[in-house]
Amino acid sequence: MAKFSTIKACKFSLILAILFVFHVSCFQYEVGGEKGWIKPDGSELETYNEWAEQNRFHIGDSINFKYTNDSVLLVERSDYEDCNVKNPMLKFDDGNTVYEFDKSGFVYFISGKPKHCQAGQKMIIRVMVQYAAHHPTASSPAPSSQGPTDAGYGFITDSSGPTSTNSSDMLSVTSYCLTLFMGVVIVLYLFMD
Repeated sequence: MAKFSTIKACKFSLILAILFVFHVSCFQYEVGGEKGWIKPDGSELETYNEWAEQNRFHIGDSINFKYTNDSVLLVERSDYEDCNVKNPMLKFDDGNTVYEFDKSGFVYFISGKPKHCQAGQKMIIRVMVQYAAHHPTASSPAPSSQGPTDAGYGFITDSSGPTSTNSSDMLSVTSYCLTLFMGVVIVLYLFMD
């Protein structure tokens, strides 16, 4: 029986460390928690924007909207401010929408149901430039009441906005991370002996 050498122990430790880094570098957030994406009725402890302010979203993260008899609209800032449902960049109505962030900047979501946005069913997400390993924190600065700008936040916005896919045809964040991890393991296996 072969001895477990120091070199093999180091390789094993390195692989475990890489697994941990990739495990914590992709998050999927549940919008609205157990209630999901619903029209606020006044009994909520926080608004969607207050929830979003408590998290740090990075490129590669995703958010999951769960809803019934409603929709999610990705809109421009002006349509967000005016609750304009007539000109969405993207519309989702499958009841379980996963949206993955692939660019930094601000992303605006509103409900497509009449009067839901005016009641507070809308949300601004700020996607950070950094996409290193991270955990959700409460240290994100809040968007201003006049709407967010890139001034003072230390990141770059991209006016073309993120792209999206529905949950039915999207490679899950877990699969993405697992694929990335397996690629690293294969490279380590091939080049380390």
